[in-house]
Amino acid sequence: MSRLHVVSGKGGTGKTTVAAALALALAAEGKRTLLVEVEGRQGIAQLFETEPLPYEERKIAVAPGGGEVYALAIDAERALLDYLHMFYKLGTAGRALKKLGAIDFATTIAPGLRDVLLTGKACEAVRRKDRTGRFAYDHIVMDAPPTGRVTRFLNVNDEVAGLARIGPIHNQAQAVMRVLKSAETAVHLVTLLEEMPVQETVDGIAELRAAQLPVGGVVINMVRPEILDTASVEAAANGRRAEVASALAHALERTDPSGADGDGGNADGAALAEPLVGPLLEQAREHTERLALERRGRADIARLGLPTYELGLLGDGVDLAGLYRMARELRGQLDERGRTHPADTADTRGAR
Repeated sequence: MSRLHVVSGKGGTGKTTVAAALALALAAEGKRTLLVEVEGRQGIAQLFETEPLPYEERKIAVAPGGGEVYALAIDAERALLDYLHMFYKLGTAGRALKKLGAIDFATTIAPGLRDVLLTGKACEAVRRKDRTGRFAYDHIVMDAPPTGRVTRFLNVNDEVAGLARIGPIHNQAQAVMRVLKSAETAVHLVTLLEEMPVQETVDGIAELRAAQLPVGGVVINMVRPEILDTASVEAAANGRRAEVASALAHALERTDPSGADGDGGNADGAALAEPLVGPLLEQAREHTERLALERRGRADIARLGLPTYELGLLGDGVDLAGLYRMARELRGQLDERGRTHPADTADTRGAR
C-alpha cells in the first residue's frame, strides 16, 4: 500500500480539506500520519483550529482508534538550511547566508530549487525510521500545489538530477525521485462534478501518467444529494405543467385541509398551487440540468479507470466536526474498496 499520498486538485475543489480528512482516515486504528503543507497558506492550522504551524512536526489531532496526526508546514528557506547542513556541513555559515539574504535570494530566483527542497523534505519523512527500525510514520499526506502545477512540482527532481550529473545534489534528487515514482507514492486528485474541474482532472491524470508518476485515485468532493426521483426529473425536463400542478395541489391539500371547500379542498389546492408551478418548474429544470452535468462528469471520471471516492457537501461549511465526519466517510470507502479490491494499488503504468 502507498505510504506517501500526494493530494492535488483545481483551486476551489477543497483539496486541503480532503488532504486533512485523508490524514485522519489513514491514522485510524493506532496509525501515525504526517500531514505536510508546502504552499505556506497555513490552511491545515485553520482546519484543525490550532495555532499557525511552525517548521517542526507537531501533533494536531487524535484519530478514531487512537491514531495520531502530526503536521508540518515546510518552509523552503529552513529546508535549504537543513540541506546545506546535511550535505555541506554549513551550520554556522548557512545561518550567516540567511542573514545576508542569500537563502531568500536562492529560493526566489530559482523556483525549481524551492520545489526540490519541499519534495525532498516530504520524502525524507517517508524514509525516516526510529531506533527500532520501524518507519516513523505509517503514512505521509502532502497537501500539494494545484493540478495545473503538480506534475512539474513532483518531477522537478528529475530535471535537477539531469543537470547535476554528480555530487550530493544529483544523489539527493535521484533518491527523491525513487520515492516519488515508486509504489510507495500515490497522487490523488480532488474534483467537483463541474465541467472545468472534471476536465482539469482528466488533463492532470494524463500529465501525471506521461511523467511516469503513480496515480492513486480521484476524490469527488462536495457531492450534493439528488432531491428528485426519476419521474419528477422527467416531468421537469419535459415541462409537464399540468402534471406538476396537480401533484402540488394534492400536496398542499394534505398539509392544510382546513380551508377546503365541500369536495375536499381541490379548488383551494389548485388555486394555491398555480403561482408556485412556474418557479418550481424552473428550479426543477435547473436541478435536472445539474444532474445531467454531474452524470457526464462521473462518466468522464469513470473512463480514467481509477479508484473513485465521494464526499458529501457539508451545508454549514467545514468545521472540526465536519472534518472528522469527512474522515469517517473516507475511511469507510477505503475499507470497502480494500475488501472488494484487495490487490488494488496505485496506477503505475509506465513507472520505472
